Amino acid sequence: MPGRYALRRLTLACAALASAFAGSLPAQTEIADLHEDVRGLTQRVGELTLRVEQLEHENAGLRAKVGSLDGARDFVTAAQLNGAVADLNASIKSAVGSSRTEILQQVATQMENLAKQTNAALDSIAKPAPAVQARPPAQGEVPKASFGTSYPKEGMSYTVQKGDSVGLIAKKTGAKAQDIIDANKIADPSRIQVGQVIFIPGGK
Repeated sequence: MPGRYALRRLTLACAALASAFAGSLPAQTEIADLHEDVRGLTQRVGELTLRVEQLEHENAGLRAKVGSLDGARDFVTAAQLNGAVADLNASIKSAVGSSRTEILQQVATQMENLAKQTNAALDSIAKPAPAVQARPPAQGEVPKASFGTSYPKEGMSYTVQKGDSVGLIAKKTGAKAQDIIDANKIADPSRIQVGQVIFIPGGK
């Protein structure tokens, strides 16, 4: 505020000086110029007064902000911040440790179960398979025939004709009767049918 009062005093002094010059100078043009200078000076002083008021207002706002920052600074100290960080690190380490323990327990349980299954599988392989007793065929039941695989894999197709038998077909084609039986898995050679197409191993 002292700056504002000083500017007002300067304005009044300039006005008084202008009045004094107006009474002492005889030339009207010089008086007019002096009035114009005083008017410009008065306008400039007014502008400076407004600028000073704006600066004082801004200064008051800055002081209020600094005061609020000082109050907030009192609530959080460096020691409290370090303590909070230390607590957070401890919580993270504890959580990681407990998770690691749970994972190790799960892995150990899975490995134990896998070991039991492996031992059971090895035991079952080591035990000899129970002997299967051959059941004698029942009365009227035709025993299942076994067929060889040593017959030639190349040959020809033959259509059974009336009066043919496996032996006769072997003579016609130059093949072996047993090879014909094995290749076509003929359980009863006496029951081949007319029109049946069979494979003749090595037949010509």
